[in-house]
Amino acid sequence: MKRKTVDATLLRLLVGAGLLVFGFAAGLAPLPWLSPVIFALGLLLTGYDVLWNALRGILRGQLLDETFLMSVAAIGAFCIGEYAEGMAVMLFYQVGEYFQARAVRRSRAAIRSLMDIAPDCGFVLRDGKPVEIPADQIAVGDTLLLRPGDRVPVDCTVKEGSATVNTAALTGESLPLDALPGTPLLAGFVIGDGTLWATADKPASASSAVRILELVQEATDRKSKQESFITSFARVYTPIVVGLAVCVAFLPPLVLWDASLLTDWIRRALMFLVVSCPCALVISVPLAFFGGIGAGAARGILFKGGYSFDRLSKAKVAVFDKTGTLTTGCLAVTEVLPREGTDRETLLRLAAGAEQFSTHPGARAICREMPDAPQPTQVKEVAGKGVVSRLDGCEVAVGNRRLMQELGAAVPPDADGIFVSRDGIYLGAIVLGDTLRPEAPASLAELKRLGVEKAVMLTGDRASAAEEVARALGIDEMEAELLPRDKYDSLERILAEGKPTLYVGDGINDAPVLARADVGVAMGGIGSDSAIEAADLVLMADSLSRLPTAIRIARKTLSISRINIILALGVKTLVMALSALGLLNFAGGMWVAVFADVGVALLAVLNSLRTLRSARRD
Repeated sequence: MKRKTVDATLLRLLVGAGLLVFGFAAGLAPLPWLSPVIFALGLLLTGYDVLWNALRGILRGQLLDETFLMSVAAIGAFCIGEYAEGMAVMLFYQVGEYFQARAVRRSRAAIRSLMDIAPDCGFVLRDGKPVEIPADQIAVGDTLLLRPGDRVPVDCTVKEGSATVNTAALTGESLPLDALPGTPLLAGFVIGDGTLWATADKPASASSAVRILELVQEATDRKSKQESFITSFARVYTPIVVGLAVCVAFLPPLVLWDASLLTDWIRRALMFLVVSCPCALVISVPLAFFGGIGAGAARGILFKGGYSFDRLSKAKVAVFDKTGTLTTGCLAVTEVLPREGTDRETLLRLAAGAEQFSTHPGARAICREMPDAPQPTQVKEVAGKGVVSRLDGCEVAVGNRRLMQELGAAVPPDADGIFVSRDGIYLGAIVLGDTLRPEAPASLAELKRLGVEKAVMLTGDRASAAEEVARALGIDEMEAELLPRDKYDSLERILAEGKPTLYVGDGINDAPVLARADVGVAMGGIGSDSAIEAADLVLMADSLSRLPTAIRIARKTLSISRINIILALGVKTLVMALSALGLLNFAGGMWVAVFADVGVALLAVLNSLRTLRSARRD
């Protein structure tokens, strides 16, 4: 249906252009009445909807909109005998509207194609057999079969199997995700090699893909300062220019008391009205922000509205949570410290073998270092202390200092970490720690290059761990061992310095601080309602590298919107002044007025689309 509407409009404009040419040709014929008739037909064909909307506005008491301005200008030109100019005003106004509408549709379609990625159907196990059903009929708890090439139909958790998963459609992340039992998958992810069985966590209507699309669409309603300015400006601007046009048309002839001047001054007023139409501002500035939202979505960045661009572009202080933001939030082996007479591989092998059946995060980290460790024959969990296992005929213990003391293993007083003993003899320690995000150093350095003056870390972790992370990343200020309320108070002190401040957190525990910051940035908060509600910006890829990209998009979008405002107001003000002074009172002067309206509007729209085009190039 939309395609037919676009083609019908284009056909109407092409026929109108033909009538304009035919009208000029008819002016050369010996029939003087033919040319005005052709131009009148052309005006009605190309502008009947504009004229009707203007009439409805008059009947409703809503006079001062762009359809009213164009209708008065076109009909007024006919009244003073400028038939070609009257039709041309309407034709080229409609051409401008047509291309503006196409630009808006294209930008909306581009964003929808980026985000509307969840499939319509999925395979669900029924009596042990896969049955394809519509996605909106998949219930929470259903078992899904996900084969190579399938798109995940609803948010789910892997129950069985392993596969690589392409997450780029939602997160913008090029590297595949390794999916194993327990891995959460979002609707729209694409299964690579491998087959998975997963449990549905949400219905299709509540999937992350749907929520993200809703968020992008809602973002267009949250206006920036520039968009709000244009909306308010248009309400004041339009009645002012209509009043000025009336003064230009009638005041000079009345003051000079010369009726012969009336036609000349009405012509000036009509050109003044043509130029004054604010469509270049009303369309192009919001389109610039819509393009910025689309560019962000293509890179896995969700702007919650135009106001996010204003704040983010000015950020001078960046405040970070530690765990899950600057670090991965996953424990890993950072050091292996065998005692004299024990080698590193033996220590890891014994520890991983003893811990194989433990679900403790520390145990899982050790086992990842030695996946081929032998299996124990006996395992005893000692609550709050560790495990004692039977391995290769020996008693192997892995745990804290208290467990070692109970077993008689002599641990050096300065030793730290998880301790390992065999038959009551201390063998060494394994140190675990949270690992830095690999992209964190480069991302913080890029923020400094973009003008962020200070990086601050606020964490509830112990001071020693926080200091290590701060040193590694070059953090300017750090506060550790903070409760959630302490973190909020610390942010208040930073905000009191008066510099625009952004806060980056995991979007769950940090919701109050995200909401309080000038710009709240949620890391990897796609499925978290608290993140979406509290933050101004959501980094879907769960990667800090997206933050500098978001700042660049915000600045580019604001730059484009400012260029549009300066271009439109500058050209219009100049040509309006020339029209009022009579300096365009020559053959073709009305065409200059048409360009100042339609031409400038098209240039501003094309400029606005630069943000969306840059997303396609990346």
